Amino acid sequence: MPIKAVVWDVDDTLFDYTAADRAGMREHLLAEGLLDGYDGVERALVRWRAVTDAQWARFSAGEATFQGQRRDRVRVFLGQELTDAEADAWFERYIGHYETAWALFPDVLPALDALAGSHRHAVLSNSSIHVQDRKLRVLGVHDRFEAILCAAELGVSKPEAGAFHAACAALELAPHQVAYVGDHPEIDGRGAADAGLLSVWIDRGGAYTSDDAAAPVNGSPHRIATLAELPALLGSDTRFGAPSTFG
Repeated sequence: MPIKAVVWDVDDTLFDYTAADRAGMREHLLAEGLLDGYDGVERALVRWRAVTDAQWARFSAGEATFQGQRRDRVRVFLGQELTDAEADAWFERYIGHYETAWALFPDVLPALDALAGSHRHAVLSNSSIHVQDRKLRVLGVHDRFEAILCAAELGVSKPEAGAFHAACAALELAPHQVAYVGDHPEIDGRGAADAGLLSVWIDRGGAYTSDDAAAPVNGSPHRIATLAELPALLGSDTRFGAPSTFG
């Protein structure tokens, strides 16, 4: 049965989160006068990323609320006992710098345009609807999606099958009629495949080079380097599709 819909991850799939986070945190650290404690900006950014990943894992495991993991990111990064209000204020100042760097990847709009007449579209993110709804509006693509689902409101996060199945249910389609596109090989790629969706893992940086990740085998994710490859993979009748660079 043909694929009827595409469900999308947001951060580092549609939206260049990594670049925006780095640029925003760099400006924030400079504004806050916090670089003296680090051996350069890059060391501070590595520390911020490590703290973010650790606290996000707690949120994904149900050990912290969405707002709680934000506050704890600030407390751990600064090494200070802050009140909730103090942590929130610090994070909001960071958000101000971060949002000035928001941008879609350049291949996103051409891909959405190419698939607009052939597939339905939705979003499934491990963030919160408050964050992603606003982000998609600011980026000008909110109206491209029939549904926007996020882990904070669903109560289940990727890679759990329940998260992917919730997206399928929102579209009233069976998993085998839906493709999922995301940037993380396990959370997105393996999770979607195990849930029965056509899994498409976009590896923009080519950071993963293992042989068993290079091609779909026994239900593993289809690996692409750019969204220009997606229409051909989904069988769309479009000139936009490009051959895979991961042969």
